[in-house]
Amino acid sequence: MDTGAAPSGRESSRALPPIAVLVLGLLAERPMHCYEMFQTAMCRREDRLAKLRAGTLYHQVDRLAEKGHVEVAEVRREGNRPERTIYAITAQGRAALNASLELILRRHPQEYPELYLALSEAHGLPRTRVIELLGERIALMRADLLEYETAVDAVRAQGKPEMFYLDAGCRIITLRTQIDWLDDLVVRLTTSELVWLDDPGFLCSSAAPKDARADTTVLTTVPRPDPTSDVERKANPQ
Repeated sequence: MDTGAAPSGRESSRALPPIAVLVLGLLAERPMHCYEMFQTAMCRREDRLAKLRAGTLYHQVDRLAEKGHVEVAEVRREGNRPERTIYAITAQGRAALNASLELILRRHPQEYPELYLALSEAHGLPRTRVIELLGERIALMRADLLEYETAVDAVRAQGKPEMFYLDAGCRIITLRTQIDWLDDLVVRLTTSELVWLDDPGFLCSSAAPKDARADTTVLTTVPRPDPTSDVERKANPQ
């Protein structure tokens, strides 16, 4: 039964798993069976938003049903095909979806992209190898960018409102910015404008500090703002 209850305090303090958000988002459009959800998500390339597999999606639907976020709307049989269970989102599911979206949009959590990790340690590799590897990465990024730009041009030509593909716009800008920065990095490495650990005489030169990484400490010690405490201060002014 759909009680329309809102998520509990504990549940609303953290976002639902990405697959759960995708499932509830699909069912917020219309009731669907699991295979239709999977096919629709794949057609929209939503597998780029989360690791999406048919078995994972089916399992997530079961979990959402256990929590009361979705419910069985009907069981349908067409011809000789097996029965298909049609699911619909509940009022509780809509509340959980909205709470997750609000939390994700508002917060800015610490993330750990592999690219940043590799860049922080890239000086340990030969300059020429880094240039080669970055060239390969940039080529892949350009192909990814072209695919997104083509897809956005296609849906725009169909007259679809931009609100339905905001994620693609954000990805395009992010990719363009990263490609530009990496292109510049490759140029500076190629021209030796950027000093490197394997440069002849680098470790003996005045350009090399006693602790080559000492000056980067400030980058890891800047305190992160606490949005929760900021909200509390605004809600309870002194």
